[in-house]
Amino acid sequence: MEYLHTLFIEHSALQAIIVLSLISALGVILGRIRLFGISFGTALIFFVGILVGHFGLTIDGDMLRYAESFGLVLFVYALGLQVGPGFFSSMRTEGIRLLLPSISLLLVGTLLAIGMAYLCGVSMPDMAGILCGATTNTPALGAAQQTLEQLGIDAGSAALACALTYPLGVVGVILAIALMRKWFVRPSDLTGPDAEHRKNIFIASFRVTNPAIFGKSISELAAESHHHFVISRMWRDGHVSIPTSDKHLAEHDVLMVITTPHEVDALRLIFGEQEATDWNAENIDWNKIDSQLISQRILVTRPEINGKRLASLRLRNNYGINISRVYRSGVQLLATPDLILQLGDRLTVVGEASDIKRVEQILGNAVKSLNEPNLVSVFIGMILGLMVGYIPFSVPGISVPVKLGLAGGPILVGILIGTFGPRLHMITYTTRSANMMLRALGLDLYLACLGLRSGAQFFETIMRPEGALWLVLGLIVTVVPVVLIGLYALRRLHLDFGSITGLLCGSMANPMALGYANETIEGDNPSVAYATVYPVCMFLRVIIIQLVLLLLL
Repeated sequence: MEYLHTLFIEHSALQAIIVLSLISALGVILGRIRLFGISFGTALIFFVGILVGHFGLTIDGDMLRYAESFGLVLFVYALGLQVGPGFFSSMRTEGIRLLLPSISLLLVGTLLAIGMAYLCGVSMPDMAGILCGATTNTPALGAAQQTLEQLGIDAGSAALACALTYPLGVVGVILAIALMRKWFVRPSDLTGPDAEHRKNIFIASFRVTNPAIFGKSISELAAESHHHFVISRMWRDGHVSIPTSDKHLAEHDVLMVITTPHEVDALRLIFGEQEATDWNAENIDWNKIDSQLISQRILVTRPEINGKRLASLRLRNNYGINISRVYRSGVQLLATPDLILQLGDRLTVVGEASDIKRVEQILGNAVKSLNEPNLVSVFIGMILGLMVGYIPFSVPGISVPVKLGLAGGPILVGILIGTFGPRLHMITYTTRSANMMLRALGLDLYLACLGLRSGAQFFETIMRPEGALWLVLGLIVTVVPVVLIGLYALRRLHLDFGSITGLLCGSMANPMALGYANETIEGDNPSVAYATVYPVCMFLRVIIIQLVLLLLL
């Protein structure tokens, strides 16, 4: 018995590891069980932690705070690092469509909470805690507590209300997503993996019939038109070739052009005539289009290539090949001359087999070299993320400085390093499996600690007279705005369901619900949408909760 007491009861580093591992393991196992066709995934770790905490099992307070903070930082930074390379591309193409419903969700939830506070006679400090718990936003709770303390009001009830409604905030978003999928989502709303991001690229063939471009070189045409496109192949008199930038166009040339969807109409006017062939089907065998040229994907694995512009390699002129598109972190990018290459990019190369072989040696294409973990960028990024998270921002009219905190700073820095790190020749690439492991480890650790912390007071608070009312109000604040905005985005904005789940989870600052979405929906759409809206919505929630208290108290 003394042996078991030492392992499970007596506070130590060893006991903390065992307890948190036990909670995580049980939560993962139970999360795989489906009830009425719904499984809650890693969110069950949180509730296992609550039960364990309720029955009196605890770990050292400092160890608990450390593990909880480290888990959250590891999760959000790894998430930012993963979606960073495609973040700004997604922001340009889908950013506004994602941010508008996300901000609407934030405002609807806040106004609903204020209205119910007056309707049900709940004090504004208590409702602030309910709102923070229902939206699982602990940074907003911290800002609310600081504001209440500066106003000379006890902040203890706000923290208690947050602890009570937080679990239902987690479950409410997951339940709303599951019910929406079961009752309202059609098969056409569930796009394939990364289907939305594949729409960034459109392939078309044009016949040159516009007399204005006869005799012009491709480089002259590109400079004069100011449109983004890559000519992958050229057919002239029955012969196919890779056109160089100084190749002159002639009447009846047939060009295979890789561009973006919104450029197609303009290019049709420039070249003269678009052929009817559909080059965007998924089952095209590019190597059977002609006998002279082949198409092959080459992986960038040489560190010397990381951070270099595509044009600086002069691959087309020196080797007679063409790079039509670049696949990066679930997003297809147009291979423009100013595109900065990153380790892990997959380049679609068109040319003769011998030339592609030589280009392969330049780019690397050594898959094994990418399997070695690169932890320097992870640790440096987390340090920078924490430093950014604790920079105070002054907002006009608010005396309390606003901070991005543990969650906001690391995800913001992760996105920036994932996007711009290669320009500084930082190797930020991690394999998909390694990134998923970091994210899962961080999220599981965070949930186990959060549940263990809430367990001691959870059931006691429910038994208080106002406890039931707080639970009902919190569930309404969680579910109603999520369902309303989710259905609006699905039916009126015509977003795919994967992106909708991501924006809902990001707007509600709910990484646990994101974990559920990633487990049940194929592709990176939920994660990309989450990272797109999370920094903006989290920052707005921190500001708005302070404004509400300052204006209404």
